[in-house]
Amino acid sequence: MFLPRAILATLLACAYPAHADTISDQPYPGTIVLKVDATNTAQQIFRVRESIPAQPGKLTLLYPQWVVGNHGPSGTLSQFAGLKVYANGKQIDWVRDTVNVYAFHINVPQGASSVDVEFQYLSPTEAAQGRTTMTNDILGVQWQSVTLYPAGYDSRKITMQANLTVPKDWQYGTALETAQRSGDEIAFKPLDLEAMMDSPLFAGRYFRRIDLDPGARIPVHLNVVADSADQLEATPEQIAPHRALIQQAYKLFNSQHYKHYDFLFAISDEFGGIGREHHQSSENGVKLGYFTDWSKHEARRELLPHEFTHSWNGKFRRPADQNVPNFNTPLQNSLLWVYEGQTQYWGAVLAARSGLIKAEHTRDLIAATAARYDNVKGREWRAVQDTTNDPIVNGRRAQGWNNWQRAEDYYSEGELIWLDADTLIRELSGDKRSLNDFARRFFGVDDGVNVAKHYTFEDVVRELNAIQPYDWATFLRSRLDGHGPRAPLDGLARAGWKLVYTEKPTDFLKAQEEQSKSANFQYSLGFSVGSEGKLEAFQWEGLGFKAGLSGGSTLVAVNGRAYKPEVLRAAITAAKTSKDPINLLVKKGNLYQTYAFDYHEGLKYPRLERISGTPDRLEAILQPLK
Repeated sequence: MFLPRAILATLLACAYPAHADTISDQPYPGTIVLKVDATNTAQQIFRVRESIPAQPGKLTLLYPQWVVGNHGPSGTLSQFAGLKVYANGKQIDWVRDTVNVYAFHINVPQGASSVDVEFQYLSPTEAAQGRTTMTNDILGVQWQSVTLYPAGYDSRKITMQANLTVPKDWQYGTALETAQRSGDEIAFKPLDLEAMMDSPLFAGRYFRRIDLDPGARIPVHLNVVADSADQLEATPEQIAPHRALIQQAYKLFNSQHYKHYDFLFAISDEFGGIGREHHQSSENGVKLGYFTDWSKHEARRELLPHEFTHSWNGKFRRPADQNVPNFNTPLQNSLLWVYEGQTQYWGAVLAARSGLIKAEHTRDLIAATAARYDNVKGREWRAVQDTTNDPIVNGRRAQGWNNWQRAEDYYSEGELIWLDADTLIRELSGDKRSLNDFARRFFGVDDGVNVAKHYTFEDVVRELNAIQPYDWATFLRSRLDGHGPRAPLDGLARAGWKLVYTEKPTDFLKAQEEQSKSANFQYSLGFSVGSEGKLEAFQWEGLGFKAGLSGGSTLVAVNGRAYKPEVLRAAITAAKTSKDPINLLVKKGNLYQTYAFDYHEGLKYPRLERISGTPDRLEAILQPLK
């Protein structure tokens, strides 16, 4: 009997579970062979073929939904297209599950020992479509975007053999081990699905590989791709702090949990920016000028220390609630304040210890972080613990009222919490112990092992107590679950510093503003002004908010003069000795409106100031380890 396709689809979908609740503890039989053709850079199309061993009967293939290192269900299903399935040389039907749309159901015919699938991953061609992963000069292969895998099996028990074709003469970097390269066709050694997903690849027309630990038994390389050859030119003086980063990390963690490590580093205005951790590598993308305009982009140099730290924190030591069997099983983020928050802390510390960022400039960055979170109005209703759900709730989309809504504050407010913990350990121990000791004890176990070692909240508390006895559970929970009213700045005071506001920004923060073409008036008028006069970063219930300003607005003029940052700064300064309001002409849509600000307190910029008569523990924290 012939059934219309719509009816057939319904029957097939009902025959398969929407979610794979049962995961076999047996290895998936056979090896899945994956072939990716990444040569069509002009149209930014990846063409994919897979040969998947299969038995006759029901088979469900999954497209990854929970992306490695992204903390949320951000699989690129919207860029997935052209799925065709073959068995015994003939095309067969597939049916998408109507509940779990990342699942595709297949009825494998009798006599078939495998199914062959083909599809395309369509890299975004415009910013509105997502992050660009392929340009005329650079490509990035994130295996979760180009892989289907069988449901019902642990991803660590599915064997994959990946193959990649790159444009002619392009070079590449990856943590995957190459079995063979023939021309532009590369075959990688077989490995399990989880390890493959955790080992992306950057390739480029312009490529340079820099050895960051010459002569070491366990190699570490910086694999650089760029828009042009000149962007690869790094001087010995620039390479030196990157090499120091490796040594400072080893002295801190006293272990290595990889067979080799590869930084994948793109310097480009076209390839999408990124910072994503992996166990034996990391994806890092910055704008042009990282080496060629070295002095102008110092703040960018915190990226590599952060992602490198993740090899220990997040990849080797991993939260227990992220121990899931495959990439379509929801994970939980309750411990991201350790996973990301402590990594944010060590990233800043290692950047200073290695010399990638000057210690005094690290202080400026801490001041900016402290000021930001000391003025978060959203703390009234949303604790920092709840922000660990944000990658799932918000999907990392932009927010109109971030100061009230809060986003992924577990990163940088987490950094302040761990500074608090570090200085408390130092104070209680008479400066004999520190968070360095926790790092060696917690991350330094099982040296050489590169299999995830999971932990719970109780494990963190126990290891802190082993370093310095204290009620750490209460210490952490009060900061994670509390509602303010201010940021956790006790650590700054114990470090010998306090947050103050002055009329002039530090030279470093001023340079950051100029580079970003923005101007920060958050602590005076209650907002910032971006490029082309765009109003943004509003303080909830700040002056701008109370005046009725909102996003989607452009600042046109200040007291009758065309807006420039220096014009508004001068007006705020002049208002200190005047009773006249500051008048702002603002355009929103087709409406022009003047807003009068009765403000006379001058400009306010954050910086750290020493507390006289106290030990400078922050200086000690940022000093290189011997």
